[in-house]
This record gives sequence, structure tokens and C-alpha cells, in this order.
Amino acid sequence: MLETALKDQLRTIFAPLDSRYTFLIRLNPRHENRNELIELLEDVASCSEKINYRLEEGEGLEFELLKNEQKTRIKFRGIPNGHEFTSLLLAILNSDGKGKNIPDGNLQKRIAALKGPIRLTTYVSLTCTNCPDVVQALNLMAILNDNIEHEMVDGAINQAEVEALHIQGVPSVYADGKLIHIGRGEFGELLEKLEATYGSENTGQEIPEKKYDVLIVGGGPAGSSAAIYSARKGLKVAIIAERIGGQVKETVGIENLISIPYTTGSQLADNLRTHLQHYPIDLFEHRKVEKMEHTGKEKILSVTGGEKFVAPAIIIATGARRLNVPGETDYIGKGVAFCPHCDGPFYKGKHVAVIGGGNSGIEAAIDLAGICSKVTVFEFLEELKADQVLQEKAKSLPNVEILVNSQTTEVVGDKEKVTGIRTKDRTTGNERLFPLDGIFVQIGLAANSSAFKEIVATNRLGEIIIDAHCRTDIPGIYAAGDVSTVPYKQIIISMGEGAKAALSAFEDRIKGVLD
Repeated sequence: MLETALKDQLRTIFAPLDSRYTFLIRLNPRHENRNELIELLEDVASCSEKINYRLEEGEGLEFELLKNEQKTRIKFRGIPNGHEFTSLLLAILNSDGKGKNIPDGNLQKRIAALKGPIRLTTYVSLTCTNCPDVVQALNLMAILNDNIEHEMVDGAINQAEVEALHIQGVPSVYADGKLIHIGRGEFGELLEKLEATYGSENTGQEIPEKKYDVLIVGGGPAGSSAAIYSARKGLKVAIIAERIGGQVKETVGIENLISIPYTTGSQLADNLRTHLQHYPIDLFEHRKVEKMEHTGKEKILSVTGGEKFVAPAIIIATGARRLNVPGETDYIGKGVAFCPHCDGPFYKGKHVAVIGGGNSGIEAAIDLAGICSKVTVFEFLEELKADQVLQEKAKSLPNVEILVNSQTTEVVGDKEKVTGIRTKDRTTGNERLFPLDGIFVQIGLAANSSAFKEIVATNRLGEIIIDAHCRTDIPGIYAAGDVSTVPYKQIIISMGEGAKAALSAFEDRIKGVLD
């Protein structure tokens, strides 16, 4: 099953393993996917003397990972091919204390403090690009806390379960039978949900403040650029971010980043991280800023989990957050979706809506047109915002309908699933109900500034007001990128604004403004 070149890579990856690992496979002898699973795990095991497999008879198709014959509390009910193959490899490496994705010490303490027992189940699709991040995060939590168990379930193989639970979006995470998360999720977000659901033991340990010359909040193009420019000035720099890459990771194709004809959001995010790691920049990922204070020259950031960061200069580059469409929250995972690649297959042969006529919305419509019977695009403005080449492609498809000047006023459902969408024609004022089966939200971004509104001035849209040098109304506080009033929310503009904010902060430092 695995190609020779891939096996050679696995031998290199597994060479440093310290412990011995066993795939304990439990299979129904008549399961149609039996041989496929055995062949995959047999191939993986052949790449290291430290890995083997053992076969037992069972009712379905599953295997768990053992470390030195002891349970790691990680189970796979499915065949981890596709995007989930990395989840299998990382389960082994992380169990051995290896892998670049292992969280830092403070996050590990928070995970260890979770009250158990906690039994987690994540339903995935092997074609989903968001699912591995969630699976890998929860596997790590199981490794770091003896009271946590986690199993990945392939929805395609376990279709009866998916139908019984009325799952219409992946990944879907259940904690002891209760749905706690649907869709893309970051490590910090998932940890917060578990803390809220189960609570944490009070360790009684006070976390010391961390002091820097410059703190950058946000790890997208603006934040990364600001950090690199600040580090190149010889300053002590840290990034505090929910994820490196920010909103960029949600972008499929990027064709307007000058000098790079084509890249993807995921590739660009990886490149940002690689570039950051070339400098002595401290990365505090999976953190969400809860509040900011300033006492004289010092600015203090408090993040979830109790950590505090202090610096005379802070650059806010938190980008934008999704703005809820009315009724959206009630039906997330029940007809409201955000990723056409992950959740599109659930709507095969059905009528769906795409809200938003920008590049993301029109790309989604084009992708969904190959799966769904009909796709209706609703755009708030009087014309589409997408690139002309995408507009022409969408308009050429017979099952794509485009409606401009359409304001979404309500997501309609029967309490179990979406049944339609209500819109208002912004020209005539007339309202109309469109019966349909699913809604893909591809718009609704507002400045992610809520943690800073009590400190710095913002406009009615929540954007942080800045001058031509990215300075806010508070000396020592700067803003860059989509969170600010800078016009045109583009990756290349955010990068430039991040650099400008860093240079302004350095200039103020030289002039004594920050002393």
C-alpha cells in the first residue's frame, strides 16, 4: 500500500524512537475493509523495529496504540489514510515525547490539570483538511493527561453512527456523548472547551510575568511581519497568537502575492512559521488575550490560563473574526457549514446556499456545483467582489444561481436541521424565503478587537483607529492589518502594515516615547 519512497521517509522518522509501540487491531473477520487496515498498519510497522501489530477478533474495525504494552488512550475506528495518515504518525511520535507540535510547558500544565475522566470521540472525513488538526490536538491531550481517552471515527466506515447522531459537518467532537465542537478548531480553543465542560484542578502555582521589549498579538501576515522586523532590530520579541497564519489558513488559493504566482493558505502559514523561526522570537501559540491594561509606560496582556506578558510596546495584529449570520449559531453542524471541502459531500445532490460573493464565496460555489444539485450565491453588495476569472467560471455553471443586493436576515430550520434561508432584496426591500438543505457561510468578517476596545479608540466597525504610521491614540500601542482602519484587507497590505508598525515602535523607542 505505501510507496517505497514513503517507507524510506518513515524509517528516518521512526529511527529516534525510544519506546516500543504496538497496533492492537480488533477486527470483524468479515469486515469489508479488513485487509486494507491490516495492510496499512503492517506497512507502517515494517518501517521500524520498535513498531509491531497484533490482531484480535472484534465486532467492527478499530485499533488502539500501545506503548510498551500499556495503553496510550488513543484509538482509531477507521483507516487513517488521506489527511489522517499524519495523525497516525504523530500519535506514535508524540507518545514518545517527540514532534514539533508538542505544546509548551504552560499549556501542558493546563492539560494535566483537566478533571477527568474524559472520553472524547471525533467523527472525521478522510478528505477533510480541518479534521487532522482536531484529531492531533485531542490525541496530544490524551497523551498528556491519564484521565483522557480519545478515538477518531471515520464517518464513511461508521455511517450508521453518523446518521443516528445527525452529523452534517466534520470534525464533530463528542465529550462523553455530548457534542462540544464542530468544524475547524485550534488547540487552545479545544482546551478552553474542555476546561469549561470538566473544570480544572487548582495547582496553586503562580505564573510569573514574562517581560519583552515588544509584544505582537496575532500570528498572521501582519503579526509575523511585525515580529521579524522587530527582531531584526535586536529587540526581545514575542508573538502571542491563537495560531500562526491566522485567517490565511482558511484561504485555499492565493494568486496575488507578488512574486509568488500561486500558493495556498496552509503553505503560506507554514512559510510564516519557518521565517519566524529564523529569529530569536518567542512563539506563544494557542493563546487568546482576555484583556489589556496599561500602567504608565508598561502594557500588560492577560491571556487565558493565567499567563501575563509585559512590554512597553504592543503591536495588535489580531485580524478579523467571523461575524454571525442571524440563526447561524443554532444550526452549525445541522445545515450551517463553513468549509465546502470538508462538509460538501454531506450535501450531495441537494440545494445549498453560499453567503458571500468574494473570492472565497465564489470558489466555494464552484466546488459545490460539482456535488450539489443547485448552488445559490447571496451577495450583500450590488456586484460580486470575486476576481473576474472566478465570476466567469461560476456564471458558466448551469446549476449556480447568483443573487446580488441580497441581505441574509435569518437562517430557518425545524430545530433539527436547516430548511431554508430568509433574505431581503436591498433594492426593493422585499423579503423572500428560499427552501434549501444547507448554507455555507463565506463572509462576515469583523475586526477582532474586543479585548482592546476599552484601551484604544475604535470606529463603529470595531476597527482600531490608526494614523499613517500604525500608531493608535495610546503611545506605545500600535495596530496593523485587518484589525485596523487601514483600507483594503489584503495579505500583502497586512505584511506591509506589520513592518510599518514595527518600525514606528522602534522609532518611538529611540526617541524615548517608550521609556
